[in-house]
This record gives sequence, C-alpha cells and structure tokens, in this order.
Amino acid sequence: MTTAPLSVAFLGLGVMGGPMAGHLAKAGHAVTVSNRTQAKADAWAAQHPGRAAPSPESAVAGADIVFMCVGGDDDVRAVGGAALAAMKPGAVLVDHTTASAQVAREMADKAASTGHHFLDAPVSGGQAGAENGVLTVMVGGDPAVFERVKPVMDAYSRSVVLMGPAGAGQLTKMVNQICIAGLLQGLSEALAFAGKAGLDAKRALDVISKGAAQSWQMENRGHTMVDDRFDFGFAVDWMRKDLGICLDEARANGATLPMTALVDQFYGDVQAMGGGRWDTSSLIKRLRG
Repeated sequence: MTTAPLSVAFLGLGVMGGPMAGHLAKAGHAVTVSNRTQAKADAWAAQHPGRAAPSPESAVAGADIVFMCVGGDDDVRAVGGAALAAMKPGAVLVDHTTASAQVAREMADKAASTGHHFLDAPVSGGQAGAENGVLTVMVGGDPAVFERVKPVMDAYSRSVVLMGPAGAGQLTKMVNQICIAGLLQGLSEALAFAGKAGLDAKRALDVISKGAAQSWQMENRGHTMVDDRFDFGFAVDWMRKDLGICLDEARANGATLPMTALVDQFYGDVQAMGGGRWDTSSLIKRLRG
C-alpha cells in the first residue's frame, strides 16, 4: 500500500534510524532529520534527498509525522518531550526506540494533553533489516492513528502490526528479546559442544538447520559464531538494556523469567571480557576456553 508524500521528521540517526529515514526519503516523503551529533545529520542529508535540522524542535516544525529512534527511556522523555512541544496540532509522534511500556504510556498521555498522537513502535530485524527495508514493527496505540501511519512505515518494513493500546508494542518487543536471549544461549552451547566433540561445527549446522532446530539466529549467526566474528550491529550493551527492561516488567506483572535472568548475567560476563560492543551472538565467547 502506498501513501501520498508527507512532510516527516526523523530524530536519531544511529544504525537503525539512519537507514529508516533513508527509506522514507526514497519513498518520496519530504524528510527532515535531527541527531544529537550534528555531523551525522549533515552526512545523512548529503547522501539522501532531505534536510538536516540543528535541533529536534526545528526538525519537527510542520511535520505530519515525527519518527524517533533513540537510546532508552530517558532519551524518549527528553527528545520526545521536546518534539511534542514543537509539533503542529494533530501530528503523530512514532517512537521506534526499544524502551519500557511505562514510558510509552507516559508519552501517549503527554501527546494527548498537547493535542498530538503517539505510537510506540519498536522494531526487530537489526541493522541489516533497517538497511534492506524489511523490519518487523510492533505497535501500540490508537487503531485510527495506526491506520494513518502504517502506509508510511511500510517504506522500511515487511510487517507492521498493531498489538494493542499504548505500551503493547514495547511489551511485544520484550517477548521478542526474551526469545532471542534463549535462542542464542542454546546455539552458543550447541556450537561449543560440537567443538569439544570434535565435529565440523559448520557441517553440523548445515544438517540441523534443515530440521526442527532451525531458527533465524542459526541461519544468520551460526557460521559467523564458529568463525569468531561478532560485528553485526546489535551490541551486547544494548541487549543488556533490553533484558533489564524485560526483567523490570516481569517483576511488575508477576512473570517468571529464570532463563532470561541467567542469560542477562552471561551477557554481563561478555561485557567483563571487553565485549560490550560485540553483537549478541558473542555469548559463545564465554564458553570457549
């Protein structure tokens, strides 16, 4: 589904936000970008049709939809709050940050109080998904607002699904991260076992990936884990932030997450090894000795 070109802003041009903003520009929207480091915004504008603004407030002026992809709850409050104070009446703020459900509800309330709309819309698919325009987007918010924005988000997504009211997108992303943590720990243990058993680990992966053990992580990270390569974008530091959000939510809602808590500790071990910027498949490093 396509939509008529709109005036949009994108706040935060990291490994996810920069490519997402690029897809919006490629789709024909008038894109204005802003980033904490101005040089990154200027570099984006030099490579794409669009404009770099010196601040979030100037970027969002006149925009129909404002997209945001920043670091965490405090950034959402600061950058999102500044945006809402400068957005035109009726405009929509779409937050692609992985953050807490609580901050999503706070921002939805704040948007309503200022005459705006808010969607929490965390994404899955990593840097490659952003660059290739095939992200999965999990959305919380008002259905009518979602239908208004979905055709625009389609520019960088293969799936955009409304999960429920404000906060539901973030809760769904927590489910996603809990699954990934368990899958990567299992894959790490399997490959470490294969090595100790004297197997050709890559050949073993090729065999088992045709059966019930198959997963995205196995297909996309198994061979690189064997090769000790961990430079695929989504860093351990960010995963620990995300798992902390999951564990906090579990304490609030009564869910039990023993595996997630354990893998979070294992990622702490990886950080202690100097691997905070390695990607999440680096869990296997702590099993090699």
